[in-house]
Amino acid sequence: MTKSHTFWLPGQIDRDPHTKLSVQEHILNEAIVRADISAGFEEYLEIFDVFYAEDVELSSGIGQEPIRGKTSVRSILLNFLIPLHIMAEIGGLSISLRHTAIPGDLADETHSEWTLELAAPSGKTCTLTWRTFRKWSRTQVVCEHHYEHRQVGGPLTFEDLSLGAANLGDAYPKLSTLAS
Repeated sequence: MTKSHTFWLPGQIDRDPHTKLSVQEHILNEAIVRADISAGFEEYLEIFDVFYAEDVELSSGIGQEPIRGKTSVRSILLNFLIPLHIMAEIGGLSISLRHTAIPGDLADETHSEWTLELAAPSGKTCTLTWRTFRKWSRTQVVCEHHYEHRQVGGPLTFEDLSLGAANLGDAYPKLSTLAS
């Protein structure tokens, strides 16, 4: 089943530059929040393709070198999205994502705060928060920097999710029955 989504294209907003950018930022953030990772990760890639420039630069406040170019950033994005999708669709992980705009001074820059809440079927939770700075050129993000990363709760394990062999029941034959 194909899910059809409609969001405004960045160039469709006719306002002053500062307001236009705030609206574009809001549309991008809302599209990210509304996408359903348990249904798949493709919608996030569509959003990325529309809103991010070919020469985008991604960086983080955790000491790694910036990643440059849409192809390289897409690879990093997939490494994050695919495990989340599997944990949500198969492992029963509940995922909640929200954002809050942070006022900024410059017309081509935006700031926001993000909260990602993960709740496993075991009841264990992990909450990640960070801030995002984006620099825009016309209608696309050319630079995105994530900083002030925080985590509340420990990492989730196979035992917390419905992924472990103990949770699969008799879906797979036991090794002892295969040997006989």
